Amino acid sequence: MAKRSILHMLDPMPNNSPFDINMALDAGFDVLMPYSNVKLDNIRGLTQDAIFSRSPSGVKRTGIFIGGRDLGLAMDMLNASKQAMVPSFEVSVLADPSGAFTTAAALVACVEKALKEKHGKELKDCNAIVFGGTGPVGIATGIITSLAGAETTLTDHLSIDTALDISKEYNRRFGSTLKGTLAGSEADKARLVANADIIFCTAKAGIQVLSADVLKEATRLKVAGDINAVAPPGIEGIKNKDFGIPLLHAINAQGAVGIGALAVGNIKYQLQQTLLQSMLETDQPLYIDFRYAFDKAREMEFALHAN
Repeated sequence: MAKRSILHMLDPMPNNSPFDINMALDAGFDVLMPYSNVKLDNIRGLTQDAIFSRSPSGVKRTGIFIGGRDLGLAMDMLNASKQAMVPSFEVSVLADPSGAFTTAAALVACVEKALKEKHGKELKDCNAIVFGGTGPVGIATGIITSLAGAETTLTDHLSIDTALDISKEYNRRFGSTLKGTLAGSEADKARLVANADIIFCTAKAGIQVLSADVLKEATRLKVAGDINAVAPPGIEGIKNKDFGIPLLHAINAQGAVGIGALAVGNIKYQLQQTLLQSMLETDQPLYIDFRYAFDKAREMEFALHAN
């Protein structure tokens, strides 16, 4: 009898994400096994229990998903799971804490595509600001953008120390060159957007971060991407389905365009589905983090919007 596909979903939080469970079922896994309150030192044992209970053919129908909200912990868990594998019994592992890796990968891929199409620029040519930059999606967005060569700054709306500490931590982990700063006032935001080629808005849903008045100061702006699908938008004037649409309130920037939450979400949804499905289709184990996700998002984005 053919082995059923099983996805073991390891999460350090009290609950597994219903979003991830739905996505995994829709991607084709037959059985989902959620585990909550998982600690880093549990990963080795859970991984080896999963791989040694099935033959090499059954192992190919087995995967591990790592959730949670802490990006550093998710990466540590991914690495611990990889180190616990034994040849011939290796399974694929996907880390996507709070959906941050797939959301950030989709966001940066969309912005990169619009940047090239509308302005003939690369990420490495640009200065990028991440508003809401100390949350999971903001951090992942910043790391991806920095590793792609952009001068990238994470902002926090309450504490410059938080922004600086997070930037240092992830620079140490991944070799990025993130900076950190405070964006607590309208004056702070105006100062930051005045020097930005790219704006990412990854703040909490339903909060407007950049007003029309602030956007008037964005004289260098080329592309702004917003992941907030709940009114009001994080960036005033961006509509959810916008992709490369002129940014209404950036009146002093030449050709600035916006990308809305549903345009990003379309790629994010397809990306997560593709990554989950690839775990069932591969003959060799995959270890999927934000870097792998970004490479795949680039492929998907350019195929979707190819002329």
